[in-house]
Amino acid sequence: MTQGRVSRLWHRLTGRTQLERLAALEATIGKYGRAQREDLAAQQAQVARLTQELAGKAEERAVRRLEQRLDDIRASLVQQDRDYGTALERAGRLDEQGVDSRRFARRIEQLLRHDRPIVVGPWTGEVGFELLYWLPFVRWVVTTYGLAPERLIVVSRGGVRSWYQGLGHRYEEMFGHVSVDEYRAATETAKKQRQVGAFDAEVLDRVATALRLERPALLHPGMMYRLFLPFWKEIATAASVDAFTRHARLTAPHDPVEDQLPKEYVAARFYFSDCFPDTPENRALVASTLDAVSRHLPVVVLSTPFAVDDHRDAPADDGRVLRIDRQLTAEHNLAVQSAVIARARAFVGTYGGYSYLAPYLGVPSVALFSRRTFKAQHLQLADSVFSRLGGATLTPLDAAALPALTMMLEGLTSTPAGTRGQSNTAVESRSLQARGSEAEPR
Repeated sequence: MTQGRVSRLWHRLTGRTQLERLAALEATIGKYGRAQREDLAAQQAQVARLTQELAGKAEERAVRRLEQRLDDIRASLVQQDRDYGTALERAGRLDEQGVDSRRFARRIEQLLRHDRPIVVGPWTGEVGFELLYWLPFVRWVVTTYGLAPERLIVVSRGGVRSWYQGLGHRYEEMFGHVSVDEYRAATETAKKQRQVGAFDAEVLDRVATALRLERPALLHPGMMYRLFLPFWKEIATAASVDAFTRHARLTAPHDPVEDQLPKEYVAARFYFSDCFPDTPENRALVASTLDAVSRHLPVVVLSTPFAVDDHRDAPADDGRVLRIDRQLTAEHNLAVQSAVIARARAFVGTYGGYSYLAPYLGVPSVALFSRRTFKAQHLQLADSVFSRLGGATLTPLDAAALPALTMMLEGLTSTPAGTRGQSNTAVESRSLQARGSEAEPR
């Protein structure tokens, strides 16, 4: 890469003009705040003089009015101080975003400077974040900067090779290098990969040793977390995420377990979580939902015989449901579940990662929750993405809305499969910003 191209890349990614605008904004805010304070201080001095002059000869009522005016001015000064401080704090946060953009630019420049292998990951977080943020971020980086696929080694878990189709020369299964117990213990308290942690470093070391990689480079999730944090903190809009992501419909290759399934069915995955806790009411809801759906179509339950996180599967004891847990292993469970969901008429389950996976595979999803503990911007962003991709939607339902759930599921299970608009073609979607939309996003 020539020096001129590097300079242009640096200028575009560092947001140098943005930082200049931030500096000008801070200067303007400061100038405005000082002017307001000087004006209010002058008024305060004037009232103080009037109070002193009139104290001996004015009526008591007039003096009280002047004192009230003085109190109002003091309160206004305090509020001005607060507004000024808030504005500077917000400007400071935006400046932090500029710093993260510059750090990202330096990292990309380093990756482009050599041709060493690049480890993408390792991804150890939630399914939902991988689908909605990390995978589209990786796709954007690879396509935007033309990273050669033969350099990329994707490291994730559960056999999700097909999710990264076309984005890497090699997929390396994490559970081929660490045990489920190691993974669960390491990720139980540290779900967000804001930096390369001890477990990440251990996984990378084992992968590098097994593949005999010498000095591999790293495209780590921490880069994405720093860029998207302003959006998650509701400081920035969805456009700040769309600028660094590219979404596409996923495909799932055929798995032998599909040969054992009915021609048509509904896929289900219920587990207990913060938004769907283990209560008698939720257990009863799971049982009644599976019963209602299975009266129309067979239900394939995607529960696993092991636990890789703190989520525990809800019991599904209805005699009409079909199970595939004996065919699931830690190394391939997400691959098999993806294949089963991709062929389903619909998906129903707990609000979370699996309810996001279904629409990416072109399958409508109904997700239950009983506590609104999730952040709205995630769901709003997902709605926007699925609308652009077309073909399937995610419908979250409060457990209290059981009648609506029953009606919706009956509609989904009675709709002919050929009319759902399901497609296996990967449809890429650019940012809302590029399309001129200002939609705000769990």
